[in-house]
Amino acid sequence: MLGSQTRPLRVAIIGAGPSGFYAAGGLLQQSEYSVTVDMFDRLPAPYGLVRYGVAPDHQKIKSVTRIFDRTASSPRFRFFGNIDFGADITHADLKQHYDHIIYAVGAQSDRKLGIPGEDLHNSLSATEFVAWYNGHPFFADLDFDLDCETAIVVGVGNVAMDVARILARSVDELKVTDIADHALERLGRSRVRDIYVLSRRGPAQAKFTNPEIRELGELEDADVVVLPEELELDPASEQEIAEDPRAARNLDILREFAAREPTGKPKRLHLRFLVSPVELIADDDGRVASARIERNRLEPNESGYLNAIGLGEFETLPAGLVLRSVGYKGIALEDVPYDERRGTIPNSEGRVLDPATGRRLPGEYVVGWAKRGPSGVIGTNKPDALETVARMLEDIAVTPPAPQPDPAAIDAILEQRELQSISIDAWRILDRIETAEGEKQGRPRVKFTHVHEMLAALEQALKLPVAD
Repeated sequence: MLGSQTRPLRVAIIGAGPSGFYAAGGLLQQSEYSVTVDMFDRLPAPYGLVRYGVAPDHQKIKSVTRIFDRTASSPRFRFFGNIDFGADITHADLKQHYDHIIYAVGAQSDRKLGIPGEDLHNSLSATEFVAWYNGHPFFADLDFDLDCETAIVVGVGNVAMDVARILARSVDELKVTDIADHALERLGRSRVRDIYVLSRRGPAQAKFTNPEIRELGELEDADVVVLPEELELDPASEQEIAEDPRAARNLDILREFAAREPTGKPKRLHLRFLVSPVELIADDDGRVASARIERNRLEPNESGYLNAIGLGEFETLPAGLVLRSVGYKGIALEDVPYDERRGTIPNSEGRVLDPATGRRLPGEYVVGWAKRGPSGVIGTNKPDALETVARMLEDIAVTPPAPQPDPAAIDAILEQRELQSISIDAWRILDRIETAEGEKQGRPRVKFTHVHEMLAALEQALKLPVAD
């Protein structure tokens, strides 16, 4: 019987971020069924968004990895880092050796603005900037030109706030974090003095949280600039504020910012509302030099959603760097259903669906942003993952058993393909190296930012050959 001590349920989880770990924890902590979990990630280091997405000056949020560490310590859990689903190991491989598969791959792509000039040099996604300053190996070698006086961040979610804050931080504030060394050095030479954050809708609709916006007013090197007239509310927005304490508190904080006198700090962080970029304009070298923005008004649609409608009133802001943060979407995985419009894996309560028939695909599940789209904070992934786990356990009786469930089969595949996977014990060696180096510098850690550096460090620590 599947889920018994003699035949445990074999589960593969693709992705080692928060949603994957919450799903693993839910499976391993329940006592009704015996379950083993193998987690695969294309990077040697686990924790996904916590390591490569959470801002380096938000170390408290990263403490959630202690919970994930407990999950990873279970004898029924294995981690296969440095293994890329779709390239190193396939969907067919997993169906052969696992009863259930959980996709925990997040939303790895960003949405575009769809305006002229968006592809100019130094017009990039906030996702790339975040991954760059957090030392993600796939983005560590990007070149962000900060030799300009003005930057624009488009969007008012928490990611946009993180990006604006990092641009506005002093080097002294950043050098005690785990920001990547290359980013610390580059930000230390930044000439950016004005950072504009643009919201197409009003302050009542802003997605940032109270702590995120409040934190901007405490920056060592930057004054916050808010135009009082852009905080005026239409009747529909006033109703939203009355029904949403978070939004009401945001508005209170913004009004307090608007009433402040400038202190003469070297940087200014401008929060603009009811404006949309409509064109990015190049200089003679083909680099972004300015942004044309349009004033908006809000108009409810049939469902009551307040759309931003352009007024035909324009202004131009100088901008040597433009970072868009207007939404994220997942990318299609090989042999896995994909909803192109929503950027998610089609599902019902985490059960993956065949888009052609709407029927469940036996043994396939999804969690996190790949399940529900890019919404919520890290903790939101826990109830989301536990919902999927509950549906999985309900399905055990009708789950077709994997033809070859022997755990050793996966090791044999990786060995046959000459792939060097990183176990959780190997990751812990890397973790100790990073934190020891950080301790020398008074920082939480100094990150490895390239896979070959990680493998070389393990070779030295374990005297293992490094794969080509």
